[in-house]
Amino acid sequence: MLDRIDTSSGKVRPKTDLFGCPASKLGKDQELHGSGIRFFRKGSDDPQLGRIATEADDRGFLVGISRSAGHRRRIFYPSHATEHEFEHGSIYIRNLADRYCADLRGAFDFLLLEVSRAFLVELAQEHGWRGGIDLVCRAGIIDPMLSHLVAAAEPLLENSGKASSLFVDQLGTTIGIYLIEHYAAADHVAAVARQAQLSRAQLMTACEMLTGDVGEDLSIAAVARACGLSRGYFIRGFKEATGKTPHQWVLSQRVEQARGMLIGSDMSLADIALACGFADQSHFTRMFSRVTGLPPGNWRRATRS
Repeated sequence: MLDRIDTSSGKVRPKTDLFGCPASKLGKDQELHGSGIRFFRKGSDDPQLGRIATEADDRGFLVGISRSAGHRRRIFYPSHATEHEFEHGSIYIRNLADRYCADLRGAFDFLLLEVSRAFLVELAQEHGWRGGIDLVCRAGIIDPMLSHLVAAAEPLLENSGKASSLFVDQLGTTIGIYLIEHYAAADHVAAVARQAQLSRAQLMTACEMLTGDVGEDLSIAAVARACGLSRGYFIRGFKEATGKTPHQWVLSQRVEQARGMLIGSDMSLADIALACGFADQSHFTRMFSRVTGLPPGNWRRATRS
């Protein structure tokens, strides 16, 4: 299928997206990258998108969560076809190593997670299983927990430029573990996870990196690598040691730093937000209020009265 030229920029624009949908008919097309994972928001108001097809590749697996009701699709296999209707919250799991062909009918709005096979293998190995991994493909079923987990990416996709790499990686790891525990093929069921424990040196390394330059957007992979650990093991071990995930711990440290600046300086809220590493003043206000129960301006006035 031929690409088309964007005459305004001179760049080649693909006629279809990564998943076979006509690019010109996508009203929603958002993307966010993590380590071994990619989140997407794809939507179209066109009720008759027709047939889509993609060739097999080695990118891994695609998980979709419907954010609307009424979308239908007929999926074609070598010897048969299946019909599916998606409700709000319906999920599908697709192996990208298989050629895909389907007729799409009805507008749709999906949150998608593309997860690499290597990422899932790493998580499975942490749980005591060795070898490859396959997920059982599903379409149109309801899984409230998986739907809730993937839906946490929705606000990140709306403002991907300010998304925290720590949170994106944590979310992807949590979803990956859930997929292995609930959708791994029958002979690939993971064993019970080993207890995760960080040494004092590993915990110090992690804390120093996480409280370093507030302008640096660290990833879970980078901190785990510095500790000589996998991402999933590091997250579990860090939470065991501190009572918080790395992202929660960083936010709590920034709130504590902000408290000191609110008491000891006359800096504006916007300047304090920037100095403490929050995305902007509104993000600072939300996080500070969540921890203390008061917006930062009110908290400053209360402590000074």
